[in-house]
Amino acid sequence: MRCECAQCGAYMVHAEDLTLGCICPACEARCTACLGTNSVLTREQLRALENDPDFTSAFLNGEERDD
Repeated sequence: MRCECAQCGAYMVHAEDLTLGCICPACEARCTACLGTNSVLTREQLRALENDPDFTSAFLNGEERDD
C-alpha cells in the first residue's frame, strides 16, 4: 500500500514489520487508513443493504437469494 501522510503530506509506503499499515519517512507517523480497518459494518447496517437497490444490482445481480 502507498498513501499520503495525514500529518505532513509526504509519500508513505507500507511498513513490513509487526505493526500493519504505512509509516511516513518524513515524520514517522503511522497510518492504517488504507487497510480499511475501520470499515466493519454492524449487523443492522448489513441488513439495511438488503433493501438498497444499488447494492442489490451491483452485488446480487438483482436476484433474490435465500441463504
